[in-house]
Amino acid sequence: MCLALPARVVELLDNDMAVVAFDAVRKRISLALVEGVGLGDFVLVHVGYALHKVSEEEAARTLELMREAGVLDDELTEMPA
Repeated sequence: MCLALPARVVELLDNDMAVVAFDAVRKRISLALVEGVGLGDFVLVHVGYALHKVSEEEAARTLELMREAGVLDDELTEMPA
């Protein structure tokens, strides 16, 4: 199953790239599809691309629902480092 996961931007890199954090997992992603993303912002990430910005509250609600449904652990386990 592929889902878009909310993640916090923890590092901004050159060429529209960033590092995001999914709990303890960190992943390099592209910000090419989203404008105005800053350090600390939350974005929805799917297959290595940020799709759009979301609020911290929306990210927290989404992550909680995914945990309750039992899909978050599976998605994080399947994510390559």
